[in-house]
Amino acid sequence: MGMATSYVEPPSPETSLRMANVRQQGTEPEVALRRELFRSGLRYRVNFAVIKKPRRVADVAFPRLKIAVFVDGCFWHGCPIHATWPKRNAEFWRQKIEANRLRDADTNARLRATGWTVLRIWEHEAPIEASKSVIELITVARSGLRGAPATSSPKN
Repeated sequence: MGMATSYVEPPSPETSLRMANVRQQGTEPEVALRRELFRSGLRYRVNFAVIKKPRRVADVAFPRLKIAVFVDGCFWHGCPIHATWPKRNAEFWRQKIEANRLRDADTNARLRATGWTVLRIWEHEAPIEASKSVIELITVARSGLRGAPATSSPKN
């Protein structure tokens, strides 16, 4: 038969409302990175569906070069430096954050299997430094010297 799953209490209605109001697109770190990339003369696609099924959307994409950039929130994606683990309803949050991390790893694997280079940037990274990582990848891709995918953090 099917696997037994343990019941985890959902968050309170107040927490659910707060979660629903959290921006998923156009966050400050995303906009700051895009601003730096634009300043550098780069043009890119925003919120680009890099995989149709299951749907996965890159925050910034360079489709012709097959480069996908994701800007991940420290809380939601479990940053090893800044993530916090809530004490209230701890099991629910642990499962949610771990599911996000598994989905990130799955997205990375699926994209790499189809020739994409994936760059994951933590929200705490300075936009100028993050843009330098993106520019470096683009330079390598344009020169035809695509090697192993680079990352700006140990997340991948």
